[in-house]
Amino acid sequence: MQSRACALACTLALAGCAPLHTSIPDLPHETPADWQARNAAAGGLAPDLDRWWRAFNDPVLDGLIERALKDNLNVQIAGERFEAARAARHAQRNAFWPNLNFRTYEETAPNARTGYLEVGFDSSWEFGFFGRDTGNKRINLADENLALIDQAAARVSVTAEVARNYVELRAAQARAQVLDDIVAARRRQVDLAQKRLALRLGTQLELDHAQADLQQAISEATEPALTVTQTTQALAVLLGTTTPDSSLRNAAPSPQLPAIDFRQTPADLVRTRADIRRAEQNVVRAAGELGIARADLWPKLGIAGTFISSTALTGDTDRLNDFVFNAGPMITIPIVDWGARRSLVNARERALHASTLAYREAVIEDVAEAQTALAQFDAKSALAQNAQKTLELNERGMKSAQTMQRIGLGDGLDTAGAELASSQARLARNLAERDRSLAYIALYKAFGGTIPPLAKDGKHEGLP
Repeated sequence: MQSRACALACTLALAGCAPLHTSIPDLPHETPADWQARNAAAGGLAPDLDRWWRAFNDPVLDGLIERALKDNLNVQIAGERFEAARAARHAQRNAFWPNLNFRTYEETAPNARTGYLEVGFDSSWEFGFFGRDTGNKRINLADENLALIDQAAARVSVTAEVARNYVELRAAQARAQVLDDIVAARRRQVDLAQKRLALRLGTQLELDHAQADLQQAISEATEPALTVTQTTQALAVLLGTTTPDSSLRNAAPSPQLPAIDFRQTPADLVRTRADIRRAEQNVVRAAGELGIARADLWPKLGIAGTFISSTALTGDTDRLNDFVFNAGPMITIPIVDWGARRSLVNARERALHASTLAYREAVIEDVAEAQTALAQFDAKSALAQNAQKTLELNERGMKSAQTMQRIGLGDGLDTAGAELASSQARLARNLAERDRSLAYIALYKAFGGTIPPLAKDGKHEGLP
């Protein structure tokens, strides 16, 4: 009888060694060969995916980002989840290795006359044939890599949010100074309008318009203070604290972004985005789940053994200890529920196909987002250049008006108007530079940032 059991075990073991492989689908690289629009800043600073914020050349921003990557709570949460996923994967590595347990328990004879204390060891070993081991490894590997990708995505998001809030903070502080100048220029216009009215050189309508413009300028001058409060508070949250850094409220120059040359940036760079890498790992995980579902159609094979010492505690206590050793195959064969298991295989096949389509959709959407962000940066760069040229022209006009007044060929009203136009041009330049910087930040967020090397397990790599 034992020889027949051994023969059956050997037969099933050989069947388990037969190829039953669930392959990971080939994921198409559907990124375009080139971007549809490119930044034309030839000779500009080369893009840097890892330290892109250093292009601003602002030590304060560098320090804030360094602090945020260390102290931000979302980054820390993602890090803890990654460590948990890695620990869980290491724990699951032994799922198909032999185990050995020591145990004690009581046993009573059927006639209830003798009670025994049994002490011994038992061991079991499931082989993981028919692709069950491979599927299990893929699932745990994908879970670890997904946690790693989430951690990298959190770092990308926090870095972009720190840079965005810092740029808006400095722009608001610079805007506050310009708006104060505009208010001062509007006050001078009101004074001049009052003098002209008193000298019967002007009209009440001119004075009313000047006073209305002054009130509008005063109202607009209150906006930067709110932005400063919002951005400093947002930076505090990003730094993992409730108290904003008081030093940030001191006005400082806005970070200046130089020319950036994206002409050599490959379109395939977008594949570093976290959601694309996450979609890749979802395909790996779905392939693992399908492999396990297919393996469940076949018997589970293994070996089990026990070594037990039995001591009589009641009844026939004079009886010597008995030692028993048993070992044999473990076989579980699906019979009645085979149809349900087959249905699960069908479901897992559909899920794998859906995850492949989701990957393709992620690539298409992310390429479109990156393309739009690149076009947006190009447009904002052009607007910033135009704003700078407009400012230079208005400053030249202001100097001319001041010169004309000084030699007696112009009046104070013309000078006040020229100074106001120059301040408004500075305000427009400030907003244009801010928008260009924000577009730059959004572009690198669209690129996604680099992902650390993903975990691998022999031939079962994290990526197809």
